Amino acid sequence: MTDKRYGGSVEQLRSPERRDWLEVERVVDLSLSGVRVGTMLDVGMGSGLFGESFDRRGVAVWGIDVNPEMVAAAQRHVPRGHFQQAAAEALPFADGAFDLVFLGLVLHEVENPGQVLREARRVGSGRVAVLEWPYRDEAFGPPLEHRLRGETIEALAREAGFAATEQQPLARLLLYLLHPAPPSPR
Repeated sequence: MTDKRYGGSVEQLRSPERRDWLEVERVVDLSLSGVRVGTMLDVGMGSGLFGESFDRRGVAVWGIDVNPEMVAAAQRHVPRGHFQQAAAEALPFADGAFDLVFLGLVLHEVENPGQVLREARRVGSGRVAVLEWPYRDEAFGPPLEHRLRGETIEALAREAGFAATEQQPLARLLLYLLHPAPPSPR
């Protein structure tokens, strides 16, 4: 088993250069576009960079990360947020607890991305936004063998119960907006 998790520091995650190429504000705007969001869960939130932006827009922010150092950093940077150590494959929240679930550059790091998307679908009552690296070899980000192909993400989303997937290309990344299937009539 290869460890694909981010091994850098909080300072690296929050560097001005990284903020620029992540396009944080644009990603948050696209994630919120066309939907009403009062609560969101940031899965693998790192230092809380995206959580800060959601918080500034009046969204109540929850987050999980496997790294306790990141949980402490997120709490420092988003004091109104609710953060805890947990794995993306087993989210410690009730079904439908959040209006939006956000996965920022985390799906390629987990051992079972399908399970992570099923958990995101379970705890989310609406959209799931997945920010990922494009499947190409480049100097930024993880090696090609750690990246997920777009068709893989879309297939995993369908298997997890999402009815539609929109791809929003960014300068260096891709944002997938996953829409749940409507509830079946009883």
